[in-house]
Amino acid sequence: MVVPVTQALDYTYFRDRLADPALLRRSLALHVHTGATLAVPVGGARRGGYTSSCCLRCGLLIRDVLKGRPGFPNARLNWSLYPNTRHVVRWGADPPPQEDDTMHGRHYGYSEAAIAAYVAGPPDEPGAGDIAGSLCASRGSTPAGEDALGTAQPRLGAGRQNATP
Repeated sequence: MVVPVTQALDYTYFRDRLADPALLRRSLALHVHTGATLAVPVGGARRGGYTSSCCLRCGLLIRDVLKGRPGFPNARLNWSLYPNTRHVVRWGADPPPQEDDTMHGRHYGYSEAAIAAYVAGPPDEPGAGDIAGSLCASRGSTPAGEDALGTAQPRLGAGRQNATP
């Protein structure tokens, strides 16, 4: 279920790190089992985005919610190859193939300051990927809620999956 963006648990996190915080006005806060997280649209420097899902059913729901909405072009579900790994809903351009945190940070539209802080050392607080793991109560199985959506925004590096600036 879509709720107001300011209700998303990671709203402040993204507000403080995006190069263009105005993207938050077009973001969708997707309610999961115990809270909501953001799906931030493409625009400006942000060329792509993704969110993870706890199960296939949730991934299909997320994709369907995003499909056809402005800022979420080519919404698609990438199935996980492993049972203990989350499915990923992507939109916009695919991320760079290189395992370069700076390139990934720019692709996802983070500010240069946020990227530099991330590259300089480990984050001081949990990122959206950590939040999602705690929100999706039925991780790996079909959730019980009618509109249950498991979602999390990417953190920076492909090499450090779910790492954030």
